[in-house]
Amino acid sequence: MRSVVLVALAAAIGNMLQGWDNATIAGAVIYIKKEFHLEKEPKIEGLIVAMSLIGATMITTFSGPVSDKVGRRSMLILSSLLYFLSSIVMFWSPNVYVLLFARLLDGFGIGLAVTLVPIYISETAPSEIRGLLNTFPQFCGSGGMFLSYCLVFGMSLEASPSWRLMLGVLSIPSIAYFVLAAFFLPESPRWLVSKGRMNEARQVLQRLRGREDVSGELALLVEGLGVGKDTSIEEYVIGPDNQECESGHELPRKDQIKLYGPEDGQSWMAKPVKGQSSLALASQHGSMLQRGGSLMDPLVTLFGSVHENLPSENMNASTRSMVFPNMGSILGLTGRQESQWDPERNNDDSSDPDENLNSPLLSLTTEPDECNQRTIGTMQRRQSSLFMANVGETATATSIGGGWQLAWKYNDKVGADGQRVNGGLQRMYIHEETANNKNNNNSNPFSRRGSLLSFQPEADVPDQENGYVQAAALVSQASMMPGGIGETAMLPQKVKDGPGWRELMEPGVKRALIVGVGLQILQQFAGINGVMYYTPQILKETGVSSLLTNLGLGAESASLLISALTTLLMLPCILVSMRLMDVAGRRSLLLSTIPILILSLVTLVIGSLVKLGGTTNALLSTASVTVYLSCFVMGFGSIPNILCSEIFPTSVRGLCITICALTFWICDIIVTYTLPVMLKSLGLAGVFGIYAFVCAVAWVFVYLRVPETKGMPLEVISEFFSVGAKQQDAAASFLSDG
Repeated sequence: MRSVVLVALAAAIGNMLQGWDNATIAGAVIYIKKEFHLEKEPKIEGLIVAMSLIGATMITTFSGPVSDKVGRRSMLILSSLLYFLSSIVMFWSPNVYVLLFARLLDGFGIGLAVTLVPIYISETAPSEIRGLLNTFPQFCGSGGMFLSYCLVFGMSLEASPSWRLMLGVLSIPSIAYFVLAAFFLPESPRWLVSKGRMNEARQVLQRLRGREDVSGELALLVEGLGVGKDTSIEEYVIGPDNQECESGHELPRKDQIKLYGPEDGQSWMAKPVKGQSSLALASQHGSMLQRGGSLMDPLVTLFGSVHENLPSENMNASTRSMVFPNMGSILGLTGRQESQWDPERNNDDSSDPDENLNSPLLSLTTEPDECNQRTIGTMQRRQSSLFMANVGETATATSIGGGWQLAWKYNDKVGADGQRVNGGLQRMYIHEETANNKNNNNSNPFSRRGSLLSFQPEADVPDQENGYVQAAALVSQASMMPGGIGETAMLPQKVKDGPGWRELMEPGVKRALIVGVGLQILQQFAGINGVMYYTPQILKETGVSSLLTNLGLGAESASLLISALTTLLMLPCILVSMRLMDVAGRRSLLLSTIPILILSLVTLVIGSLVKLGGTTNALLSTASVTVYLSCFVMGFGSIPNILCSEIFPTSVRGLCITICALTFWICDIIVTYTLPVMLKSLGLAGVFGIYAFVCAVAWVFVYLRVPETKGMPLEVISEFFSVGAKQQDAAASFLSDG
């Protein structure tokens, strides 16, 4: 995983430059004010600081849709150029108006980086460490702030500090960012697939994953282009198929799905069952709660059932096949073919292993053999017959991470023209049910211990000891072209040139937008700006400022050093959240840290209202601020952006992120400019009381509406939102009819 980690770190440099700029302008404005005589022009002074915020808001309005059209990497390169250009103009600025223009350009670079870096990391990272990698932007942002504060603090010790040099230094890391973005960062493989550029996507995946066989993940990215309008939950018992014809070929079985097996040639059969998997029961439970008037979103129940049902082994093993113990990627067992695929040369075994980029992912057989199925040995050499539509239902499967498998099947639905709907092709995201048939005397053949499914010998299902497992599947229309030839087999049915505005109206997308926008609003009104604003005052009351002044530091230098120490405090807390993001999960971190935020804010309110003595009050306030900042960066600081980069379908991810990012910037502007007014009218106790109330609302919102997404492929997350939205609509219809 070293390659993907380095790519995530390189992309996160854009956030480091944002943190660097925020800290630099906070120190430089002291000297800008003196040079341009702005002591009596507070509006101009505020505008210099806020201009980057305005620029970020402006460019965010189209950054997502444009990135959907031209690519994520191109926009990151543009961001680095804007950073560099703005720093040069700030260094040269002869007057305040040129400086304002430079700050606007700087805001453009910030807006692109903050909006697109989380998307880029999510689309390149494997699901098992996606949360960890998506914490890099916050860590790099805080690290940039710390480095900048240290730099500005050192310059402030000079006799005549130069604010132009402080701001111009940004050009050095921005050059490094440009070099990395232009010559090291690959394009997002999901974006490449959305444009039908399959060869490039395969090459990027091979580089990021460090292996040649990425056909399975490539197929997943194609399937992820669908929004999942018709997603349903189906259940199966999956076991080995040992019946063979005389020639050694597996016999098809009526009304069953055949799953072709591992390298040793074993195949698997899937028999439909109903109402026993934890996923299906969670779905039913969520629907009943909704019909009973519960406020809990069915999504939370659905996602929770998956995480409760994961094996207790470590998550690093989740990329292996869980449903099929011996199955590797059947799509990766293809032969090595010439770079230009030729069906007449499909038996050629002598081609270079590296020249397989144009081999077909899937194709239909036109001349079935004597048993109507290819042998596994043949499929290892030939890229055909992975789907056998002419006999029963067959499927191919591959592990996609997080304990999920990707498979396809043919349905029997017939359209008005007498043809199978979508060629009869459906995709299946399959998840194993953890089973235990020991020490269970319950007469129910499918009894439950917590979220574990237990098979009983008397059930009309083969037991797990004989190799059978219970599995649930999310089934919906496939995005892949059925029956294509060569590279056309792995192309999506429709390649879009731009964002799908109509898809914003899909129920699953709307549900995801509610979660994303809600988190961004609550994050900004949770009080981080107020606490950061109040921190210097608290440290002054505790005597830290006086101590630094007595050591010979000027007031400006002491303030900068205090800010550097405050930022340094955040870094180890962010490292802790990195470790926990893919272990405890996003939802769990929010639910555990928000109550501590509430307690810290309530303590600040009490300290403002109750006179405990100067030193006692100052120490209590300092401890509260320290705890608040530590817990905020562990939870609310990064998780909203992480979740927003995960919960939207590929086809509209950039557009939806734009909506969420606009919400972030607008709320940031509101909080920043209303804070002084609120402090003047309500006082510290009133302001922090409001923040505590918002945090309480945030906890309720997370508990009722925010699902756990750790370790799950992005495409599966989108399918879950589609299923949950369908359930909620059905429950609403039931209540209205009742």
